[in-house]
Amino acid sequence: MKYLMTLALLMTSLTTLGNSLPDGPPEGGASILPADHDIPKDEFGKMVRQGQLIFSNTGQFAGAYVGNDLSCRNCHLDQGRKAGSAPLWAAFLSYPAYRAKNHRVNTFAERLQECFVYSMNGKAPPLGDPILVALESYAYWMEKNAKINPLLQERGIPQLQKPGTPPSYERGKTVYANNCALCHGTSGQGRRANDGHMVFPPLWGDRSFNWGAGMAHLNKAAAYIKTNMPLSLGGSLSDQDAWDVAYFMDGHNRPQDPRYTGSVDETRALFHRTQNSLYGHLVAGHVLGNDPVSKN
Repeated sequence: MKYLMTLALLMTSLTTLGNSLPDGPPEGGASILPADHDIPKDEFGKMVRQGQLIFSNTGQFAGAYVGNDLSCRNCHLDQGRKAGSAPLWAAFLSYPAYRAKNHRVNTFAERLQECFVYSMNGKAPPLGDPILVALESYAYWMEKNAKINPLLQERGIPQLQKPGTPPSYERGKTVYANNCALCHGTSGQGRRANDGHMVFPPLWGDRSFNWGAGMAHLNKAAAYIKTNMPLSLGGSLSDQDAWDVAYFMDGHNRPQDPRYTGSVDETRALFHRTQNSLYGHLVAGHVLGNDPVSKN
């Protein structure tokens, strides 16, 4: 009973967090962001509000381009405002920019397209699509009081140095059970509210992000976890615990990398030749990327 009461409280709190925009500055940020009631009551404001809806419930409002149970707000916390969780407004100020992932300069709209392809395990809305325009409008509106700065401290996710001891699947399993399973489920498939919408996102399996997503890289996952998790308790895990639980999370199979060539070895050589990717590695008895995980 105590477990159920705690879970209900957590789910209620996150639902409230995900569906409201607080006034005031972003947590840890230097820029004052506009409040929800500042959205103008004109045609531009309508597009901003549509972007806000897409950001909060991506599958509902952009379902044609989403292939899993994630929404933008699951990773970009506090409705895309929170520093240290790749805030949307700071990303808007950081583009155009060169990306090593595709070896060219990307616009902000192109960066959003990749979020749909990889993190949402879906497909990219065409450039100029109302969905992209709405998300761009929401990001643009949020950053209206910020200053353009390529070294903006709030952008992206703070880097986390590798621990003294290599990360461990077994240690990560313990960290997950003690700190993550209550929200994300013992099998990592997330938890839904009574009305059916996903409150805590799945972390692996066929309804999570695919192997091409940034969170499938240990360094990015560990840094995000250290800064932001458990929810509202960011910074409470040790660096070692963050790396260990990132290893455990990324040590499970998930949807295939959209760039898959037909060979796990070849795909790894082309796109995952880094110590931070477990793709193609034998972990817990499975060669990751080999198991058939469906893409809906």
